Amino acid sequence: MAEDILTIEDVAKYLRVSERTVYDWAQKGEIPAGKIGTVWRFKKDSVERWVNERLSGSKKTHQPPLIRVDEVIAPERVVFLNAENRDEALMSLADNLCTASQIQNHGELREAMLRREKITRMAIGCGIAIPHVRLDSVSDLVVSVGICRVPVSGFLSLDGEPVRLLVMVAAAYTQHTYYLHTVSFFGARLKNNKLRNALVASKNVNEACKLLTG
Repeated sequence: MAEDILTIEDVAKYLRVSERTVYDWAQKGEIPAGKIGTVWRFKKDSVERWVNERLSGSKKTHQPPLIRVDEVIAPERVVFLNAENRDEALMSLADNLCTASQIQNHGELREAMLRREKITRMAIGCGIAIPHVRLDSVSDLVVSVGICRVPVSGFLSLDGEPVRLLVMVAAAYTQHTYYLHTVSFFGARLKNNKLRNALVASKNVNEACKLLTG
């Protein structure tokens, strides 16, 4: 089993690139990887699949997966938050996400969300934060949206602005591409100032859902 788990050094030698390059890929989510404590580890078969996909991509163009908002967001996955700080907001939204059948280990998800926020910037500016994780205990991608009734500080925001909108994404460990495209989709969609303001001002879940899926 141990020989199927690779270190950054192993992957660098295998791909004939620098260890720094592999580290940067892992940090950006460009190569399938996971952390044990503070150390990156890689599954050999996942790396091999990733290499094959990259090589195949040089011969044909792969279309990114289509993100259907109405398929990843249900009314029960939209909540209004009255959190006073970052951790309270994250845990309140994680509790909502954990009611989804796709989440098989509630404790692991909660811990992963807190840990990820402490090591990676989840707030992307404009009052938006997109906490996201991939876990073996998640059976399929699921999303929860939190609308903060009061601005939440404590996030390492790119522009220093407090967070008003949270989109929490959890996916199966094998859903690397779909997961990244989902995170990117919501990041781009919520950069629309009119949509953000309307969501923050929305009075109920149905109104918020119509805005998100419209």
